[in-house]
Amino acid sequence: MNIEDFREYCLAKKGVTEELPFDQDTLVFKVCGKMFALCSLSAYEQGIALKCDPEKAVELREAYPEKVKPGYHMSKVHWNTVLPEAGLADSLIRNWIDDSYHLVASKLTKAQKATIDLP
Repeated sequence: MNIEDFREYCLAKKGVTEELPFDQDTLVFKVCGKMFALCSLSAYEQGIALKCDPEKAVELREAYPEKVKPGYHMSKVHWNTVLPEAGLADSLIRNWIDDSYHLVASKLTKAQKATIDLP
């Protein structure tokens, strides 16, 4: 998955914004102001950070040891770094983006969920 496809897929989700809150290189995707994905604009191949259920995060790292790493500069418990150009199927990466989005969206307030049509 290239950076353009990654960006378009994230932005197609309800309530998502893209920002550069840390510096001019770190692209962050948020749902209702809460981060669910980020990457480097200049070094995209070094990984996409995605929020993940702690147990599933470990499972993915074990199943894909050369392609999924603990979150770089993030909580190693709740974030994985996925190497998008390491030969993973785009559909798999999209599923993990969906999981990250839904994990974060599930923690939103009732009012925030209503703005993106979540129960």
